[in-house]
Amino acid sequence: MTVNHPTRIVVATRESALAMWQARHIEARLKVLYPAMQTQLLGMTTEGDRVLGTSLAKIGGKGLFIKELELALESGQADIAVHSMKDVPMNLEAGFSIAAITEREDPRDAFVSNEFRDLESLPPGSVIGTSSLRRESQLRARFAHLRVEPLRGNVQTRLRKLDEGQYAAIILAAAGLKRLGLAARITRILEPTYSLPAVGQGALGIECRADRADMIAALAPLNDPDTRWCVEAERALSRALAGSCQVPLGGFAEISGGSARLRGFVASPDGSRMVCDDITVPRSGMPQELGNAVAQRLIAKGAREILAGLDGQPE
Repeated sequence: MTVNHPTRIVVATRESALAMWQARHIEARLKVLYPAMQTQLLGMTTEGDRVLGTSLAKIGGKGLFIKELELALESGQADIAVHSMKDVPMNLEAGFSIAAITEREDPRDAFVSNEFRDLESLPPGSVIGTSSLRRESQLRARFAHLRVEPLRGNVQTRLRKLDEGQYAAIILAAAGLKRLGLAARITRILEPTYSLPAVGQGALGIECRADRADMIAALAPLNDPDTRWCVEAERALSRALAGSCQVPLGGFAEISGGSARLRGFVASPDGSRMVCDDITVPRSGMPQELGNAVAQRLIAKGAREILAGLDGQPE
């Protein structure tokens, strides 16, 4: 059966500078594929954008960044929504589909400071800002002499707080800084062996209603098979461990030649307990199987006990 491509697409997006960049990037790629197609951006403010004084772990998690966008898809206000995959809940709402995951930008974390060259240079008691329990647990495990404080807001807001002297350093996703033309602000890239990235970090996902066969077909050329494979492995790992914004958890998959490697960890927020493992398999395998296998190894090492100790909360 032949599926006709749509002649017009409305793209739902958050209104932060980074989200708008991501939406415009996808819009531009669609126009290259379909020069006659009309596109429009629908900027929206989500609950996650409105509530900035509280950590994501306490207000319901990263799903707060996409709920309003999904409502726009459901009502027909918008045809697609563009997300950072690290913000997409591990279990997608029924009736929706991630039609494409584009080629991944730098997935690593970035150390940003105006005074210090790296984490090792920070004096005892220095305040370091991060919005992520995943980053916080890894920092506390390795640098117990530092003060880790919450840091919310968009990329520009976080950099402004650093520049005002509220923090000695902050940790941000390298992808966001690079996409916004702010790579010069990166003091040092943190390698995955040092700070394991979040599940889906650096990857963009394009969501639509599952019943939109025309949209799914139109978006198919934007899908990057290797990135999708890696992100699906990471999400399977997180799903098996009930991963959300309330659990300090990291998962990062890489493909090299014919092999795929997935690394994962679970920790207590204070970094006092941490379990890590990794598995390398042929790329020809199923990503969900790899994610589940790493999750089972972490569980065997005590991940369930760590999760059970998080005040009953299932990052």
